[in-house]
Amino acid sequence: MSFLPFTAPSIDEETISAVTAVLRSGWLTSGPQVQAFEAALSACFGGRPVRAFNSGTATLEVALALCGIGPGDEVVTTPLSWVATANVILRAGARPVFVDVDPLTRNIDLDRIEAALTPRTRALMPVDLAGLPVDRDRLYAIAGRHNLRVIEDAAQSMGANWRGRPIGSFGDLVSISFHANKNMTTGEGGCLVLDDAGEVALAEQHRLQGVLRDTEGGMDVVVPGGKFNLTDLAACIGLGQLKRLEAFNARRKDLARRYLDRLAGIDTAFGCGLPPADFAHGNWHMFQITLPFAQLGFSRGDFIRAMRARDIGVGVHYPAIHLFSAYRRLGFGDGDFPHAERIGGETVTLPLFPAMRDEDVDRVCRAVRDLLEQGIKK
Repeated sequence: MSFLPFTAPSIDEETISAVTAVLRSGWLTSGPQVQAFEAALSACFGGRPVRAFNSGTATLEVALALCGIGPGDEVVTTPLSWVATANVILRAGARPVFVDVDPLTRNIDLDRIEAALTPRTRALMPVDLAGLPVDRDRLYAIAGRHNLRVIEDAAQSMGANWRGRPIGSFGDLVSISFHANKNMTTGEGGCLVLDDAGEVALAEQHRLQGVLRDTEGGMDVVVPGGKFNLTDLAACIGLGQLKRLEAFNARRKDLARRYLDRLAGIDTAFGCGLPPADFAHGNWHMFQITLPFAQLGFSRGDFIRAMRARDIGVGVHYPAIHLFSAYRRLGFGDGDFPHAERIGGETVTLPLFPAMRDEDVDRVCRAVRDLLEQGIKK
């Protein structure tokens, strides 16, 4: 029996051939492929300006810079995300202000945001966990009442929508990741969707060392930018992936439905948590369940090892950010955000990617049920 990873990219032969052609062209870094990729992404987002970057983390860093966020400022975000969400705030010199998550959606609890605002709050940075969008209507209503910028950490949301409008086609600044485990990939990469045409040129400066060139060969640097540009090789992969995104996401939804069907009842029988069955908005970037390990009598490590012994890979997405040492040093600690702590401590990510077969889902579900019913023999 072959090993089933928790995720794997789907790269077709047409894309591989296109990458080979880019290699032969002699133009490997940012060039015509990046321009074509940005144009194709813009078409997906209703014609809004899009700039491609070498990671979704870079897009968040630049978004914070565009908002002028720095020392003394605060950014409200969730403690349940990949740590990059909070790291970029610290790296800007600002302070992350965490708000606990809704235990059902696992996204930031919009009911708690306004209580966390202070005169130093400059922006809201929500995360669409597993590709399930935060309620954009309520989010922007809060931002509007308090004159706040919104930086959407939509790293996991490519192809998701809010009430029929694609994520990225509206709103303030929208950051999307194309990491290898995302619904579509460029290997490493991301994009920033902008709403203010005046910020596009500044984003480009931040993307590549702050450089401004003129037609006479002169150069100036106005802002100390970074080295965040996407390569043509990566953009070429992205163009191939974008053509298949709709099919990728449709297959993910089919697999998620099968998971929910095959795992029905584990919530009531064992106290497990299943993801929200939202097929209208989400893109099913991940299929995450929660397991009450203390009640079950085994640890998450025991579960991961037992699944691996059955040739099934399991991920962990994500431990609560505020419990990491770098954030404890800021004064955060156990009990601050109980929903995020419980979910972060109980979550396991089961395999979900377009090339999976229906029988792969069945195999995973049989293994999960067996471990829940029989326990883990140590």
